[in-house]
Amino acid sequence: MVSTGPSCYFLPESRDLMSLRSIPQLLTYSAILIAVFAVPVSAQPPLHERIDAALNNGDPQFKKQAAASADDATFLRRITLDLTGTIPPAEKVRAFVADSATDKRVQEIDRLLASPEYARRMQYVFDTMLMERHPDKHVPAKDWRNYLRLSFLENRHWDDLVQEMLTVDGTDEKTRPAAKFLLDRELKAEQVTRDLGRLFLGRDLECAQCHDHPNVNDYLQRHYHGLNAFLSRSYLFRDPKTKKTSIGEKAEGQVAFTSVFTKEEGKTAPRVLDLPEIPDPKIPEEPYKVKPARNVRSIPVYSRRLQLADAITSTENQAFQNNIVNRLWALMMGRGLVEPLDMWHSDNPPTHPEVLKLLTTGLQEQDYDLQYLIRELALTKAYQRNSHQKADAKSTDKPDYRVGLLKPLSPEQLAWSMMQATGITERTLNGLKAKKIKDDPQKGPKLTADARWQEEALHDALWRNVDSFTVTFGTVGAQSSRFDASANQALFLLNGPLIQSWLVPGGNNLTARLKKLESEKEIAEELYLAVFSRFPDESEITQVVEFLKVSQQEAHKGIPELVWAALASDEFRFNH
Repeated sequence: MVSTGPSCYFLPESRDLMSLRSIPQLLTYSAILIAVFAVPVSAQPPLHERIDAALNNGDPQFKKQAAASADDATFLRRITLDLTGTIPPAEKVRAFVADSATDKRVQEIDRLLASPEYARRMQYVFDTMLMERHPDKHVPAKDWRNYLRLSFLENRHWDDLVQEMLTVDGTDEKTRPAAKFLLDRELKAEQVTRDLGRLFLGRDLECAQCHDHPNVNDYLQRHYHGLNAFLSRSYLFRDPKTKKTSIGEKAEGQVAFTSVFTKEEGKTAPRVLDLPEIPDPKIPEEPYKVKPARNVRSIPVYSRRLQLADAITSTENQAFQNNIVNRLWALMMGRGLVEPLDMWHSDNPPTHPEVLKLLTTGLQEQDYDLQYLIRELALTKAYQRNSHQKADAKSTDKPDYRVGLLKPLSPEQLAWSMMQATGITERTLNGLKAKKIKDDPQKGPKLTADARWQEEALHDALWRNVDSFTVTFGTVGAQSSRFDASANQALFLLNGPLIQSWLVPGGNNLTARLKKLESEKEIAEELYLAVFSRFPDESEITQVVEFLKVSQQEAHKGIPELVWAALASDEFRFNH
């Protein structure tokens, strides 16, 4: 007899096992042995379920007041915008809504994450986050963005990316694009130090440069200068032959500071916030690998700059982990657990500390795999709720995620979505495929069927259109979840020649397709599927029918106006 706590199992003596006359009997006893001696494993729910549980923890009214799950069409539009940066085509909406599979949302999330469009979307997101739409200086934006896109195609993990961005010096052409973060900031102490704190630690230390922060007790002068100490010995070097700028470094130089308020003096070795200082090792007799000289990039034996990446990404640096999960939460949910994203301090704590802990622990367990975390966020009930609050739900100043939050489309999302809605994307891709097949009849058909070829060819053909939107709708500097329209943006949508050209009926674009339809009801349905990624309700069909009746005498001249009105609407401008 083997005892396992409350249960007892009677097993035959070992000498009797061979006397068992049937294989089934032997298998049965083998199964019992495995069950008895197996090490018990405590099953833990997946991260997305734990996030949902944490959001309603301690609030008995949460489940009652939480909005229902968004319908399939709304979910498809939301997830396609968030993971690929554009709206889904009308035929995809029809198919997804009609699909009766119970796991179709999970399948769609995984399909989108595996697509080349996901890597392009992350390229846009992280380019905007890290470079904040500042103009190019030393590294072309095209090279930098391609570096980001390829990194996300390979699903490189966040700590590896940051390590590379902060250690490369710009001398190797293969890794030079990663140096843009430091090179394009000219290694200016006030800009680099501030942006290291803001973008990697979630703390804007600008006002702690000359004194402890006057309004945030957590931000101290030594925090600012501790970060600055990693880079204070580094400088930009312009190669007289290649004319390219890279990073050189001296072997000496200390960081000292004086408060302009108290006149108190201090000094610091490199450090990240309140983590221990990183002292310099004993200076060797010859401190340089390459000595300083005219037109020579000096290289010290010991580099303070190369300690920065390890210090920033250290597992001891909780701020690094908190910052990236907060930014991903804001990307998917519409608002950070801490807002503004770069003002993390004790007087501005996360709205849901338990959720934050789950996210950071999950990220660590998965070795900073951002795709894993984005997938888990997309699977939460919080992400998939509709954006209509229940009548009896309470309203609070603090977002509690009982309802989906509206997110303004980025300039890139708006551009690609408008081109998708009007049929420019499909028309351009068909033309590119036809040309490639004509030029290369043997390999063309197979090549043009490849999803990555299609994405890259389409981007190369249409990026100038996207740039037009970026110039009009993009803002230089820190990004915000707020939406503020300007007169230039309104004029761009109202009578900009680019959008107006997309409304001219031609080929199989949206206005041409609508003109070919026989009934106003069919026009309404196709319009709403193409632009809003959903079917219209009866009142919306009636509005379209009435509008078209007025314009019917002019052979549907009103159709371009109808499409334009839909594209310029609030519903189209937001992800909801």
